[in-house]
Amino acid sequence: MSDSSPLPPVRLHPEAELARDALSTPLLSRAARLARWASPETRVDAGGGLVEDQLPAAAEFLGLTGDDAAAWASEAWRVAIDTGLVEIADEEEGTVAAGEDLALLTGGSPQDVLGVWLGALDTVVADASVPDLDDLMDAMDERGEIDLSSLDWDPEAEADFLDGVLGNLYLLTVNEDGPGDRPVPLPALAASMIVPNDMGEPTNDVLEQVSDAMMRLDDQFRVLEPIGLVEYQPVDEALMADADEEPAAPVDDTDVSRYGMVRLTPLGLYGLRARLLEAGFAAPAVGDLVDKGADALLDGTAGFPPGAAQAETEQWLDRREPLAAARELLAASRGGDAGAPLRRLRCQQALSLVGPEAEPALRAVLNDPELGGLARVWLTERGATDVPPPSESMIFWLTVDTVAAQLAAEGNSEELRGLVEGLAQQHSGFFAAAWRVDHPATADVLEAMGRLHPDKKIAKEARKAAFKARSQHGG
Repeated sequence: MSDSSPLPPVRLHPEAELARDALSTPLLSRAARLARWASPETRVDAGGGLVEDQLPAAAEFLGLTGDDAAAWASEAWRVAIDTGLVEIADEEEGTVAAGEDLALLTGGSPQDVLGVWLGALDTVVADASVPDLDDLMDAMDERGEIDLSSLDWDPEAEADFLDGVLGNLYLLTVNEDGPGDRPVPLPALAASMIVPNDMGEPTNDVLEQVSDAMMRLDDQFRVLEPIGLVEYQPVDEALMADADEEPAAPVDDTDVSRYGMVRLTPLGLYGLRARLLEAGFAAPAVGDLVDKGADALLDGTAGFPPGAAQAETEQWLDRREPLAAARELLAASRGGDAGAPLRRLRCQQALSLVGPEAEPALRAVLNDPELGGLARVWLTERGATDVPPPSESMIFWLTVDTVAAQLAAEGNSEELRGLVEGLAQQHSGFFAAAWRVDHPATADVLEAMGRLHPDKKIAKEARKAAFKARSQHGG
């Protein structure tokens, strides 16, 4: 995942709702309860952890039972320390006091609550990259120090692997062609990190790596679920009955859920986006542009998939008067730069969401060489009968502008191929006239038409026209 190209925009739930979700996550709610439970008699060790003989009381207070009760209480306490819900009052004495941030959970804003939760998330993600306690105990030498080399564990590589998995899960969730909020099979997520994109049939070695990654992820998602990042259905333990064998690959779709299913929660989407932004990724969210001008809206949604672009535009329009919004959009869509055709396409899509109150703005640009064609389309679609017919030069200019916008938005898509075939079919002399069109993208559009049209003769005409256009414009 590159940190230079923007990720698809995410649709986040309202912050008040996310803050409520954060407060109800098992781990943060336990951490808050322990912070209130702590007293001057509570003792911590040199690392800030609860001393061992106080863990049973902490676990009992939290209502935790079973073999893992003390471990869960210990983790909740560490989250309380790491997030500032509890502070060390006296390091020498090992005493504690309520932290300043504890009050934020009851009296702070939703952003305050989410800030505390993000701190807890950082702690848990770091913990998820660490081998389990049994492995650490096995790797301890006679001096009581952990020998990392005996674990075959690289802390940095393990943290990078988990970050990569979470990044892929985020991308799958926000991508309009992905599963959305449906759970992702664990084998597919593991394979996304291991199997090269250009590999046909995976080798046995690669399949073994995928299986190993699944087992690591199974442990990690069990750790990440209590902080509310994911909903996780673990790997069926019956598949791991033989401790010496990794589970085999699933046979079919009905079988795949036994191998683990994971879904990012709405809170998890918020948390991963915050981590991605902090790491320098461009991770937009729908609604980021509502307070910005039309120029920022048209440029910002240029690379958005259709559903996200419409959602962003609808929110932007909801805050403005239709006529003023239409005038601002039209003014922002002008220009001869490389991004202008796509701005005009996004403007046209935005104006399709505006009511009849915008009509004066469209009529005002009927004679504009860049916007006149767009205005005629808008007025005609709304049943206006007194729309002056466009000149031939305006028709050709609008055609070139439309194809240039589609090229920028989708590249060589099937939809664009169909548009190119239709244009050549409707206008027998299209290429003879098109090369003369005074549009900065004329030559590029004609070259693309030559590349996309399946008929070799027509494709050759397009390439010849592109050459003439370049010659005419000195390019």
